[in-house]
Amino acid sequence: MAGDDEDYVYDEATGEWRPASEVKAEAALASAVRDAAGNILADGDSVVLVKDLKVKGAGQTLKQGTVIRSIRLTDNPEEIDCRHDSIKGLVLRTEFVRKR
Repeated sequence: MAGDDEDYVYDEATGEWRPASEVKAEAALASAVRDAAGNILADGDSVVLVKDLKVKGAGQTLKQGTVIRSIRLTDNPEEIDCRHDSIKGLVLRTEFVRKR
């Protein structure tokens, strides 16, 4: 069999030996950056705001439904780096956006 050479890892939660590649894929999926609806976000995606947000330091409010294009993921899975026409250096929490 082709899969006989694969390493196996003991999963304490289930009490079973599982292929290491399967465990690694599940861990990567669990650590993925997700939006308010649970969709996985990636660099370059466009998102829509799900609620009005007051922007500190800019003295303005971004309205629900505002489209933010070309997001960038950060080291923090709960935050994304964005650009908006009137606001530079905008960082949004993923709980307030939905993938477009």
